[in-house]
Amino acid sequence: MRVYELALILRTSLTEANRKKLLENIKNWLLDVKISKETILGEKELAYPIKREVKGIYHLLSLEAKDRIPQDLEKRILGQEDILRHLLIRTK
Repeated sequence: MRVYELALILRTSLTEANRKKLLENIKNWLLDVKISKETILGEKELAYPIKREVKGIYHLLSLEAKDRIPQDLEKRILGQEDILRHLLIRTK
């Protein structure tokens, strides 16, 4: 079993409904991956502006996969304008 953590920084200008819809899309991209924990760290100030944003909403997803994470996940995340930054780390 492989354990990953996915950290996302979302735009603060997103409405609550659009933010939930974006997170549901990301969860749908992770078909065979179990999301063991989802943490919303809230709105925090960024160290430097990213895409003209000075604050971001932080989300942390803990993932468990029998095999690897889908390879097209990063391409899909990079294609989303509302995701300022992301980081996917294998922890175990």
